[in-house]
Amino acid sequence: MPATPAAPQVGHELLERLLQARARTDDLFGIVKNEFLYERPIPERHRIIFYIGHLEAFDWNLLRERAFGLRTFRPRYDQLFAFGIDPVDGGRPQDQPTDWPSLAEVRQYVNQIRDTLDAEIGNAVSSDSMGSIGRDGFPLGTLLNVAIEHRLMHAETLAYMLHQLSHDQKIAQPEPPHVSTAPFQPAMTEIPAGIATLGLSRQDPAFGWDNEYELNTIDVPAFSIDRYKVTNGQYLEFIAAGGYEDRALWSDTAWQWKTSNNIFHPAFWRRDGKGDAWLQRNMFEDVPLPLDWPAYVSQAEAMAYARWAGKSLPTEAQWHRAAFGAPEGSENPYPWGTDEPAPKHGNFDFKRWDPAPVTAFPEGASAFGVSGLVGNGWEWTSTAFAPFPGFEPFPFYPGYSADFFDGKHYVIKGGSARTAACMLRRSFRNWFQPHYQYVYAGFRGVRGL
Repeated sequence: MPATPAAPQVGHELLERLLQARARTDDLFGIVKNEFLYERPIPERHRIIFYIGHLEAFDWNLLRERAFGLRTFRPRYDQLFAFGIDPVDGGRPQDQPTDWPSLAEVRQYVNQIRDTLDAEIGNAVSSDSMGSIGRDGFPLGTLLNVAIEHRLMHAETLAYMLHQLSHDQKIAQPEPPHVSTAPFQPAMTEIPAGIATLGLSRQDPAFGWDNEYELNTIDVPAFSIDRYKVTNGQYLEFIAAGGYEDRALWSDTAWQWKTSNNIFHPAFWRRDGKGDAWLQRNMFEDVPLPLDWPAYVSQAEAMAYARWAGKSLPTEAQWHRAAFGAPEGSENPYPWGTDEPAPKHGNFDFKRWDPAPVTAFPEGASAFGVSGLVGNGWEWTSTAFAPFPGFEPFPFYPGYSADFFDGKHYVIKGGSARTAACMLRRSFRNWFQPHYQYVYAGFRGVRGL
């Protein structure tokens, strides 16, 4: 269990972070025109209305009885909005808009939870009781970190869900100016043999999710890795070479998925009206395909490309070694060193809606000179999501990780433009199914030496 931090200062900080995270998700729902909040932009996911209720229901179900001993006032809603979905093997929800409460009823539920929880959390902060131990043996501070990061994760997953909505169903938001960058030149970087430190020690006072424990080290043989994420331009060459028609490049399950769903290009690409050119589907408009942006694809597509290029996807340990290792044998908390994440280091923390060129943010490069490992798109690995030695599920959220240790989900690392800075820590792990095209995830290839 993570050590309990000093209560008063940390309590105020956590409350402020919770309010900021709420504002982040409120603003995100606000870009959808009200008449489209019952849409389902991604067939495998819930309708948008579910997530408006889910974020508060999660906080309520986590904290209500466990931390504050409160009675519920809408038990049916507590259950209705409790769980998201991650259907495997093509399963899709079949509910209809009329199966959900009205927007007014959902917002009333949300506001009542916020008012109740805020009063209790405020009392805990003022009484210096943030370190008080709850029913499951965890301090309130840990539970609030869970609530905050859960909401920030949804701020990202909701973004890529809303990305799939028609542009006319959203209210366009301003985008920062384009980043000036150097011309892209593909290259590989040699990484010498060394160790990769994965995970988080239980003696570390920092917050971590259950799958981040326990700290472990892996010996990694020498390898070479793409200096940059694979670009749209490189992926376009793969398509032009017949990559989606070459059976030898795809695993049996990937080929079946691709053919049965008529997949022949990334989900973020579109043909123009004449069918002559490719467009990139950005959050608020389609633009001519930027050839130096990272290619966002499923793991199945990334693996097919890697085989075509004579490479493979990195393991989780190889990715760590390239990102956090250093030539002299030490390891850094971030690719660029010890400084906290800042805008100069990469495209993350909600600063942009869309990707940037892969050569942007050179100050974020790792000690080995590998660029863009954090931000501008998660990166697929070849490692199945599984527990580290010493794993213990959170008793207050036992299925958070354990439900996905099924050999059907794979680790992704790094972060995207819509990843909160707090989740750029070295130990953080994300995971998705290999046939899921909608996440902001790119990739890079490796070769053994």
